[in-house]
Amino acid sequence: MGDYPVHPDVTPGFLRRQLPESAPFHPEPDAFAAAMKDVRDLILPGMTHWQSPRHFAHFPASGSTVGALGEALAAGINSVPFTWAASPAATELETVVVDWLGKALHLPERLLFCGGGGGTLLGTSCEAILCALVAARDRKLAEIGSTRTGDLVVYCSDQTHFAFRKAAHVAGIPRDNCRALPTCRDDMFALSPTQLSAAMQADVDAGLVPLFLCATVGTTQTTAVDPIRDLCAVAALQGVWVHVDAAYAGSALVCPEFRHVVDGAEAVDSFSMNAHKWLLANTDCCALWVTRPALLVAALGTEQEYILKDAAAEGHDVVDYKDWSVTLTRRFRALKLWLVLRCYGIEGLRAHIRAHVRMAALFESMVRLDPRFEVVTTRQFALVCFRLRAPKKLGLSGEKKANEINRRLLEEVNAAGPYMSSANAGGIYMLRCAIGSTLTEERHVRDAWKVVQERATSLLRKMEMTYNVAASTY
Repeated sequence: MGDYPVHPDVTPGFLRRQLPESAPFHPEPDAFAAAMKDVRDLILPGMTHWQSPRHFAHFPASGSTVGALGEALAAGINSVPFTWAASPAATELETVVVDWLGKALHLPERLLFCGGGGGTLLGTSCEAILCALVAARDRKLAEIGSTRTGDLVVYCSDQTHFAFRKAAHVAGIPRDNCRALPTCRDDMFALSPTQLSAAMQADVDAGLVPLFLCATVGTTQTTAVDPIRDLCAVAALQGVWVHVDAAYAGSALVCPEFRHVVDGAEAVDSFSMNAHKWLLANTDCCALWVTRPALLVAALGTEQEYILKDAAAEGHDVVDYKDWSVTLTRRFRALKLWLVLRCYGIEGLRAHIRAHVRMAALFESMVRLDPRFEVVTTRQFALVCFRLRAPKKLGLSGEKKANEINRRLLEEVNAAGPYMSSANAGGIYMLRCAIGSTLTEERHVRDAWKVVQERATSLLRKMEMTYNVAASTY
C-alpha cells in the first residue's frame, strides 16, 4: 500500500471512461482473475488510501488483520441479527461485547447492560446521534404534546460535526432551531457552559422547548473537548437530553491517562464512539450506549410480526436490536470487535493508542522547534494543528494573508507525497496532521515534517522573490 500515492491524481469520470457501460450478459472467461487485474490496474491507483502510513489528513479508519478476518467471517456467516430469534448468538455476543468495550473505556456503569443501561453497534456516529435524538424527541413530546415538534430546540457548538445538524433535520427539528454556539481559541474551541445557559434561557423565554445537547469529546477540526460535567449541570436545569459524541477520541479512553476528558459522564443520557476510527475494528463499527434503553425501544420499536416471533424467547427479557436503531437489516459487527478485544487485549489497545500519541507529540515538538511555524491549538490526542507564520518582512500581515499562505502550503505538501488536511476555526486556517494509521511509523512522521519544511522553504523563497521584484519596480 505504501507504493501507491495516498491521494490519486485523477479527475471526475476517470473510472467510468475505462469500464463498460453495462454488466456482462454471460460470465467472462476467468472472470474473477480478470476482475482482480482491474482492481490492481484501475481501482487501487484511483483510491485515496486511508490505510497508507502517509495518510495524515483525516481521523483514522484503523484496520487490523484480526478486524479484517472478523469481517470476512461475519460475511461468510451472513446472518441478519435483527431479533434475538433471528440470530441468538449474534445478539447475545453484541450485548456482551458492548459491555466489554464500555468497561475497557471506563464508561459509567449506568450506560452498560450490567448497570441498567445498554449498548448496540451501529454503522456511524450520525446514525447513533439520530437514534438518541429521536428517543429524546419522543420523550419530550409525550410531556408537552405531540403537536409541538416545531418548538423543540437542539444545541451544539460551532465545532460540532455536521452529522448532528443532519440528524436533527432528519428527526424533524426545524433548521432554525439548531443552535450552534460560537467558540473561541482562548477556550480551545470548547463549548462554553455560560453561553449554553444563556441560549437555553433565551429560548425558554421565547416559548420554545430545549430538547437536546450534543457535546463533543475530540471535535473533528481541532479535537476540542467540551466540559461535560458543567454542560450537564446546565442541561439538567431544563430537562435536556445530553449526548456525548466521542467518535474519534473515545478510543483513547482505553488509556487511564485520558479518562479525565469525560469527567462528569455519569450524568449523560447517551454516549457514542467509533471503534473503527482508532481501535482497530475496521469500518464500520460505531458503539452507542444509553442509560435508558426503553426510551430507544419506545421511539424506534416495531410491532412484532408473527413471522418474527419465537417460542424460545417467550417469557424472557431478550434484546431485539431492530428496536434500537433505524434499520431492520443489520450486520454482525460484534464478531470482529469481539475478536479484536480478545486478540489485542486492553493492554495491546493501549499500546496502539499510545504509539500514535507519541508520534504526534514528536511531530508537535518538531513544529515548535521551527520558528517559522506555530502550533495553533494544544495537542490533546494524536492530532497536531499547525500553520506557517506570515512573514511580516514581506509585507504580509493579518489573518487573511496568513490563511492564503497556508492554503498554498497545504497544496504543495499534498502534491509532494504525504496527505494532510486543513481546518478553519475562529477564522484561523491551519494544517491538520492526524496520526492514526495502523501502518504509520516514526520514520513516516519525520519524512512528512521534512516535506512540510521543504515546501515551506520553497514557498517563502518564491514569495520573497515576488516581493523584491515588486519593491524594485515600485
